[in-house]
Amino acid sequence: MDELIDILNADGVPLGKTTMKSEAHKKGLFHATVHIWFYTEDGKLLIQKRASNKDTHPSLWDISVAGHIGAGESILDSAIREVQEEIGLTITGKELKKIGVFKSIQKHSDQLIDCEFHHTFLSKLKIPLEKLIKQKSEIDDLKLISIIQFEKELNDKELSKQYVPHSIEYYTKILNEIRRLL
Repeated sequence: MDELIDILNADGVPLGKTTMKSEAHKKGLFHATVHIWFYTEDGKLLIQKRASNKDTHPSLWDISVAGHIGAGESILDSAIREVQEEIGLTITGKELKKIGVFKSIQKHSDQLIDCEFHHTFLSKLKIPLEKLIKQKSEIDDLKLISIIQFEKELNDKELSKQYVPHSIEYYTKILNEIRRLL
């Protein structure tokens, strides 16, 4: 879905300009996204399998919830909205722990360049997996995976191909922060 988003400079500072997400991706303009990683008390992560019709990383396993921040929308409101839209879960800002902002540049093709700042949050999943309602246009599947298994798969050359290729520093930061909360 195309949407109006705010444009940032290469340091993540808003430029006071907006454009459609498709145009930002076409021109490689920096913009902001939210990433929300859900974890359970027993050391598991909620991951989503991206829909097979996605233009980037179709059918790969990824972050629990992620999305673009709409033009003029606050980071926190965007995170809360994306969680509701993608997995049908209503949360409050108090349930989100921000752990950082990660700059990411991925050139998928000449017509699709992702230049993003990922505002990244952690949140404890307090309901069973079966109670989540996945947004069919975004998600093919949801599952819980132990942090230990997830780490093993990320470090395996073949198994890691089933995941969106975020930097190892990004994944390490996420896992270390979750371990601190457990």
